[in-house]
Amino acid sequence: MAKVYIPQVMDYNVRSAEKFGELTVMLPDNKQMILASGPLTFKLQQELKDFSDDDYLLLMGDPSAIGIACAVASSNTRGRSKCLTWD
Repeated sequence: MAKVYIPQVMDYNVRSAEKFGELTVMLPDNKQMILASGPLTFKLQQELKDFSDDDYLLLMGDPSAIGIACAVASSNTRGRSKCLTWD
């Protein structure tokens, strides 16, 4: 089954994304990259280690986390990733 990886959920209802796969929130809503990207990058690499062509990224949360999540996910899938946006 596909998964929907979410960098952060910021007090929004994202249940409608369940039709694309199992929801997986990667970071708490209060986590932001302040001075160093290393710890946040490491956490996202761990969370996305099984990201595949069948999975999605739901782009919401800290823009830095979104950018890193996209880079990490696409590195697992030879430069491709499917994205959803919250509306």
